[in-house]
Amino acid sequence: MNIAELDQIRHSTAHVMAEAVGELFPGTRFGIGPSIEDGFYYDFDSKHTFTPDDLERIEQRMHEIIAQKRPFTKKVLDRADAKELMKDQPYKLELIDELPEDEEISFYTSGSFTDLCRGPHVDDTGALGHFKLTKLAGAYWHGDSDRPMLQRIYGTAWEDDAQLDEYLTRMEEAEKRDHRKLGRELDLFSFSEEAGAGLPMYHPKGARVMRLLQDWLRAALYERGYVEAITPHVYKSDVWKRSGHWENYRDNMYFFEINDGDEKHPKINEYGIKPMNCPGHLMIYADNLHSYRDLPIRLFEFGTVYRHELSGVVHGLMRARSFTQDDAHIFCRADQVADEVNAMLDLVDYIMNTFGFTYTAELSTRPEKSMGTDETWEFTTSILKDTLDKRGIDYEINEGDGAFYGPKIDIHLRDAIGRTWQCSTIQFDALMPEKFDLEYRTADNTVERPYMLHRAILGSMERFFGILIEHYAGAFPVWLAPVQATIIPISDDQLEAAESVARDLSSAGVRVEIDSSAERMGAKIAKATAQKVPYMLIMGKREIENGVVAVRHRTDGDMGTMKLDEFTELVTSQKPG
Repeated sequence: MNIAELDQIRHSTAHVMAEAVGELFPGTRFGIGPSIEDGFYYDFDSKHTFTPDDLERIEQRMHEIIAQKRPFTKKVLDRADAKELMKDQPYKLELIDELPEDEEISFYTSGSFTDLCRGPHVDDTGALGHFKLTKLAGAYWHGDSDRPMLQRIYGTAWEDDAQLDEYLTRMEEAEKRDHRKLGRELDLFSFSEEAGAGLPMYHPKGARVMRLLQDWLRAALYERGYVEAITPHVYKSDVWKRSGHWENYRDNMYFFEINDGDEKHPKINEYGIKPMNCPGHLMIYADNLHSYRDLPIRLFEFGTVYRHELSGVVHGLMRARSFTQDDAHIFCRADQVADEVNAMLDLVDYIMNTFGFTYTAELSTRPEKSMGTDETWEFTTSILKDTLDKRGIDYEINEGDGAFYGPKIDIHLRDAIGRTWQCSTIQFDALMPEKFDLEYRTADNTVERPYMLHRAILGSMERFFGILIEHYAGAFPVWLAPVQATIIPISDDQLEAAESVARDLSSAGVRVEIDSSAERMGAKIAKATAQKVPYMLIMGKREIENGVVAVRHRTDGDMGTMKLDEFTELVTSQKPG
C-alpha cells in the first residue's frame, strides 16, 4: 500500500471519529481532521471536556460504525448552498470563506456525518478498522493564540492489525525512551515553570554531554577549514530591519527597549534578541576587505538563539525557546558554491554515520513570503538540486517551504526505533550579502558580491541531544557518556584507595565518580546500571592487594579484573564512530 492509499485510510478514519464524537456529544462543533504522519487528528469545540475514558467510548462507537460498511459519498455545492448546509458549524463557514472563488466546494457524507472535504476517501467504512485513538491535546484554531482553544483527539490507522500492533509497540518503546523522562532520571536537564516555558537548564551531566558534542564537532570543523566566531545575543532593531528579519520573522522574536543615552539626554533604542546567528557573521565579514584569494571563508559558531514559540508547541528539548545551533556561514565565489555544498553533505554523512543514523533529504523551494528575483531563486535552487542529484541522495521536493532568503536542503535522520527527525539544514542565500553590502576584489581588480551558504549539521543542539537520548535510550556510547566509570568500594576501608584510582583515571582522561554511600554493593551496582554508566569498578581488599579493579559492564556484566592502565586503554580507545 502506498502513502496516498494510507492517507485515505487515515483521513477516512478521522471522519468516522468525528461522526462518533458528534453522536456521543451532541452540539459539538467541528474544526479540521487531516491525516498526518502515522495517523490523523480532529479538532473539536465541545462543551464536554474529553477524558481518556471518553476515548474508549469513541473507539467503541467507531467500530460499530465501521462494521456497518457505510459508503463515503461526494457532492459539490455552490457557495450559498454550502454555507446553508454548514450554518450551525462556524469553523466550517470560516473555511468556506477562505476557499478561492474558483475552487470546487465539495462535501463527503458517511452515515450521519457530512464534512467539508476535498477527499478522496475509501469506498466505505468497511475498509477501515485497524486504528487506535492515542491522545488528547489542545490546539488553537488556525494555530492562532488569539483564537479559540479546541480539543484535539489524535489517532493512528493502518492497513491491517499487524501494522497497527507494530506501530503501537514502537510507540511503547518511544514512551520508555522519552527524553524528558530520561532527562530527569539521569539528571541531565530540567525545566522551571518559574523561569518560563521552553528554557532548558543543563545539570552537570547534561552540560558535560553538550560540551563533548561541541568539542568533537569543533575539532572536525577545524580540520575542514572552518574558523570560529562568537557574536552577541542581542542587536539593535536596525540590524534586524536590514537583514529582513524585522519584516519576515518579527513575530518569532523578542524585543525590548534600552536607554542608550543618560538621564538628561535619553536615547531610547529598541533591541532584538537574536533568533539566528547570521547577521553577526555578515558583519564580521564586512569588517575587513577581502580578495578572491580569501574565499571561501567558513565561519562557525555554537550560537544560542531565542525564538518565540507558543507554549502549546514547546516540547522538552525537541522544541524549545532557547537553543544552541552549530551554525556556520560560508562566503564564497559562484564557482565555489557547488563544491562547498558537496563538502557540507560530506560532513552530514560523517556525522550521521558516527551515530548510526540513516537519512534522506528534502529540497525546499521558494515560499510565498520571500525576497529576491525569480532568476536568483532559479539559480540557487538549481545548484542545490544538481548537487543532490550528483550524489545520488534520496530526496523529495517540498514546494514553498524554503527560507525567505533562499532555498534549502533539510536532512531527515532515522533513529533506532524507526522515527524520522529533521536536523541538518543547508541554505543558499544570494540576498543577505546584498543587504549587508558584502564585497570581494576579483582577479581583475573589480568588485563582486560573495554568495553565502547557511548551514547547521546537528541543527538545534538541544533537539539533537534529545534525539540522542531517545536513540540510545539514555545509554550513551562510552566516548559520549557523562560518567564513564563508577568506582564502587565494598566498604569504607577501600575508600582512600578508590579516591587514588579516581585521581589516576581522571588524569588519564577518564570521566569517573565514586559511590561512597553506605548502601550495599549490590544496590550500588543497580544504581550505576540504572544511571546507564558504561563501567563499574568494584574495589575490595583483594583487588587493592593485587593492584587491579574488578570491572562490570552496564549490559554485559562481569568482565573480570584488569590493571588500571588496561582499563584506561579500554575506555580512552573508544572514539566517535
